[in-house]
Amino acid sequence: MRPEKSTKPLHTIAISDPADPRIEPYRALPENRLPSPTPAAPHGLFIAEGEKVVRRFAEGGSRFGLASVLLAEARLERDRRWLADLPSGTPIYTASRAVMDAVVGFPIHRGVLAAGLRRPNESVTGLLKGAQTAFVLEGLANHDNVGGILRVAAALGRKAVVLLDPTSCDPLYRKAIRVSMGHALAVPFTRLEDGPSGVRALRHAGFETAALSLDRDAVPMHDWRPTSDRVAWLLGSEGAGLTDVAAAAADRTVRIEIEEGIDSLNVVTAAAIAMHGTRSLLKRPYDASEGA
Repeated sequence: MRPEKSTKPLHTIAISDPADPRIEPYRALPENRLPSPTPAAPHGLFIAEGEKVVRRFAEGGSRFGLASVLLAEARLERDRRWLADLPSGTPIYTASRAVMDAVVGFPIHRGVLAAGLRRPNESVTGLLKGAQTAFVLEGLANHDNVGGILRVAAALGRKAVVLLDPTSCDPLYRKAIRVSMGHALAVPFTRLEDGPSGVRALRHAGFETAALSLDRDAVPMHDWRPTSDRVAWLLGSEGAGLTDVAAAAADRTVRIEIEEGIDSLNVVTAAAIAMHGTRSLLKRPYDASEGA
């Protein structure tokens, strides 16, 4: 039996001109241009792409508000049921694929975009309340990696949060959100003044911090036993790794043992292994006889 169509009215607005100022936030997306703050969006906007991602706004899976949706007109009837669950009054701009392509600057195969409302940067202290696990990212300039780590945090982290240093890329960039499968909208994150300041805040909140490193003097992960039930992992860029300052600020330096001759793991893979190991360790009580 087919589900009944929703009878809730949608605030749809047909767009026929790619230059229509109402869809300005969606214009020329490949240029990485961030929409400027406006009275309606004082902290600026971000763009989310794809049905699975945009549906998070309808299903209550986003920490961020919604400004509007841009939809391929051919999708309207098919998607009407979940569109009806968007916040009441949300403008849903509809356009032909040709108009959408002209607006965004590339063939928009997924046919659905949303403009989300950015929030002010949350304090580290506030973010850590209630958190049990964390990632601290230093120098991660690749949007795929940041998006992948946010997905790992959602999938494997116990009440996970993410802290980013000033040189790491924007978690709300369109590609990062897409790679995260929309979890960038749900996993709490904030920006740090610098990596070591985040470590100090984590330590003050009772976290044990572990820096992932290839250093042969680092503790092998299978030998490491955290002494706290709140654990944070420090991750650096794949090329340079963590800076010496950030690594030195951590309570412990830990390594994932890999085969000789292999340079390193992708940072998202390393994050997943680290977080999975954390889950396993936190499921059993700490035994002081095992050593730290």
